Amino acid sequence: MGNAKLHVITGVVKDSKGEISAYRLENGDIVVKEQAVQMAKDGKIDGVTVATSKTGEGYLRSYGDGDPSNNLSNLLIIDSKEIH
Repeated sequence: MGNAKLHVITGVVKDSKGEISAYRLENGDIVVKEQAVQMAKDGKIDGVTVATSKTGEGYLRSYGDGDPSNNLSNLLIIDSKEIH
């Protein structure tokens, strides 16, 4: 990967069930969950790992550091109406 700068997740978009459906990156881009999972698998997002849900769906988890305040679910929630 060289000196390429890794992306950082700064916010999340939640669906009507309260589940994360997309992520906002430090550059302002919004990426849907599936795209973010692939980016993380490719090593392009810092501070997360890919996990698999009970239904077999991939999702992102922040690295466990014992501090719940920096968990993805505790990041700034972006209103889905703000996504263009």
